Amino acid sequence: MSIKTALSLPFAKFIIRKNDKWKKNAVKIQQDLLFSLIKKAQNTSFGKDHNFSEISNYSDWKKNVPIRDYEDLKDYVQAIIDGEENVLWPEKPIYFCETSGTTSGTKYIPISKESMPHHITAARDAILSYIAETKNTSIVTGKMIFLQGSPELSKTGNILTGRLSGIVAHHIPTYLSKNRLPTFATNCIQDWEEKIDAIVDETLPENMSLISGIPPWVQMYFEKLQEKTGKQIATIFPNFDLFIYGGVNYEPYRKTFEKLIGKQVDGVELYPASEGFIAYQDSQKEEGMLLCVNHGIFYEFIPAEEFQNKNPKRISLSDVEIGVNYVLILNTNAGLWAYNLGDTIKFVSINPYRIVVSGRIKHFTSAFGEHVIAEEIEKSLKEALEKFPGRVNEFHVAPQVSPESGLPFHEWFVEFDEQPTDLGGFTKELDVNLQKRNAYYKDLISGNILRPLEVSIIGKNGFRKYMNSIGKLGGQNKVPRLANDRKIANQLRSFV
Repeated sequence: MSIKTALSLPFAKFIIRKNDKWKKNAVKIQQDLLFSLIKKAQNTSFGKDHNFSEISNYSDWKKNVPIRDYEDLKDYVQAIIDGEENVLWPEKPIYFCETSGTTSGTKYIPISKESMPHHITAARDAILSYIAETKNTSIVTGKMIFLQGSPELSKTGNILTGRLSGIVAHHIPTYLSKNRLPTFATNCIQDWEEKIDAIVDETLPENMSLISGIPPWVQMYFEKLQEKTGKQIATIFPNFDLFIYGGVNYEPYRKTFEKLIGKQVDGVELYPASEGFIAYQDSQKEEGMLLCVNHGIFYEFIPAEEFQNKNPKRISLSDVEIGVNYVLILNTNAGLWAYNLGDTIKFVSINPYRIVVSGRIKHFTSAFGEHVIAEEIEKSLKEALEKFPGRVNEFHVAPQVSPESGLPFHEWFVEFDEQPTDLGGFTKELDVNLQKRNAYYKDLISGNILRPLEVSIIGKNGFRKYMNSIGKLGGQNKVPRLANDRKIANQLRSFV
């Protein structure tokens, strides 16, 4: 037994005991954190503009600092780019995390010297939680791969800039560096398909025990391994025991992964964002991900059904309820204030506070007032596949408002790995399941405003070809599952 293996379990237990303190005192820690953030930033440009020095309670906070999107921060970010200090947070960011915005073009999310360590610590603690609970220390003896964006950084103004995964690659702890793949040179390859081929060549001879990445791109890696060897992943990597994932809901990929791997592999879900590390799965037995309440982020929550109201209800952690769909609002130690992340979450536990991601507030289908969200379509799809077995690789849902004939409908673009033998039955079941979950959609169907949904089958690798055609193949990029227009749908038509 190696020293690393021998020490991993005692270290994991020590960290979990340490983390139990903030898990059990989450509300107080969040309350204290808000005023710590306010005090730290009161002399920044943003703090002066929003009267931070006069804020003495949460009600004051809400009156002085309205909810905002990235567009509302752009002038402050531009001031940082122009060389100003103490704009959103004391001093300057150490990085800009570059990410794509739906309305703003490229977004530059600040990462400070205070916020950076939490990205590493939370990911580490997710692995340690797994080790402490399962006693599986073998994962630390083999090689680990993190499928991620290029670690090469550019500059925006004089601030180092890159994708989140590329930035994090520069901060991997030294005790993991010897086990970590791919090599730096391979990680810097820009073309995603060329990069995956190089990763396949690097990892084939290795003892892989932990594999991590966004599911669609890990699937691509597994498929290329299988194409090259003719073997399942469990045969290629017999000691592969843990899959760490995030970015999209894993359920639609589960059956495909089980077939590719050839054995049951434990999974750990992460919820990292450019804006901060929000949650991680801390148990194989309990539902949901542990909310990171002690990681430099003060959270606020707005019920999703009220979000478009003029004065929506806005609450802190102390007032959340299980099962309510909330829009997640962040205040961070990198200078994001009352920031609408765009994600919706639900609490599945409040002792401790655990969440599931239910979708995106801007990713929905509601051309007819039905407001269908990601959680509803994903659960409807899962149930339909249980009754009409098949495997779905990827999908996208969009409204068809002006069909050539007949009533409007929801069009589902689905790429199957294995198509149900009764596609008609599957489609009908999918529609019935969605009606059960969304009363507005059911009323539109029964009222002959809409006709039942239709499935358009996308050819093999069609979604990858689409992502490649728009320059977003690989890395942290993913296809939105839902849209309220046909911008993506119209491009997907060529892959039907």
